[in-house]
Amino acid sequence: MKMRKLGQNGPMVSAVGYGAMSFTNFYGPATDEGSMAILDECVELGITHIDTSNVYGMGRSETVIGDWLKKRGGEAPFTIASKVGITDNPDQRFNNDPTHMREALEASLTRLGVEAIDLYYVHRWDKRFAVEEVAETMATFVKEGKVKAVGWSEVAPSTVRRAHAVHPVAAVQSEYSLSTRAPDLGLIQLCQQIGASLVAFSPVGRALLTDRPHSAESIAEMPFVKVNPRFIEPNLSANLQYNAKFRELAADLGVPAASVAIAWVLQRGGHVHAIPGTRKIDHLREIAAGGALDLTQEALDRIDEIMPVGWAHGDRYSVGQWAGPERYC
Repeated sequence: MKMRKLGQNGPMVSAVGYGAMSFTNFYGPATDEGSMAILDECVELGITHIDTSNVYGMGRSETVIGDWLKKRGGEAPFTIASKVGITDNPDQRFNNDPTHMREALEASLTRLGVEAIDLYYVHRWDKRFAVEEVAETMATFVKEGKVKAVGWSEVAPSTVRRAHAVHPVAAVQSEYSLSTRAPDLGLIQLCQQIGASLVAFSPVGRALLTDRPHSAESIAEMPFVKVNPRFIEPNLSANLQYNAKFRELAADLGVPAASVAIAWVLQRGGHVHAIPGTRKIDHLREIAAGGALDLTQEALDRIDEIMPVGWAHGDRYSVGQWAGPERYC
């Protein structure tokens, strides 16, 4: 497993982390027992970066992690990242009010059972507040010792620059994969310039870059995926044709497709991290293997040939799902 620094002054962590949204029912039924087994396997695989949020299962993901830590006597083998800014209030979906953010932070600390969160993200920028105001709020948490480093999620490079001018941005989280290349247009470059990590979520394209893409039947059981344009016909069939070519390439290389997808993301830069999620141990092992895989130039050229920039059919989000993330290109 490759190791990389998380942020300018952060700890060395595994290049492949784990996205704990999968500890909720977001992509299908999850059990606390199964989630704890995933954490056990992360330890075995050398995965040391766990990413969660207060909104994942409305506290369930953080609670599972906290309960797992308690069972180990409080020992924390992970660098833990969490987030604040998305709510369950339909009238105010995003909230960066300082009072709300403080209350959410305290609740997250309690659920996780830790004294400080290693990396704390603004999950969504609430446009009622200037970027600089929100950055000051996060800086206060750092000064108080309750947060060790600050990150921002799904924001434009211009927003990162403004935030970084107030308080160092250690990481920027964005969807990034062979099927979603927007960060190539400014974000990955800016992160490198300021010494921030680019943390890629959905690096296997919500299974479109694996050997087991979602079937129409399984998609129907996933509330988020079933309304996502890339998983609605005729886009789904078109994307599955590309998936078939990608799987053939991975088979030729003698490795799982998910491993190739992860390795591709990591080779975009030494400051890039991947935080895939899964509920299955065998999938986790395939993903982790990507953290030790170096793709040859020949393999990279073949990938570019069969999956050229812009190959994916359909927008990465539906109109409703685009509420919150910043578009910048």
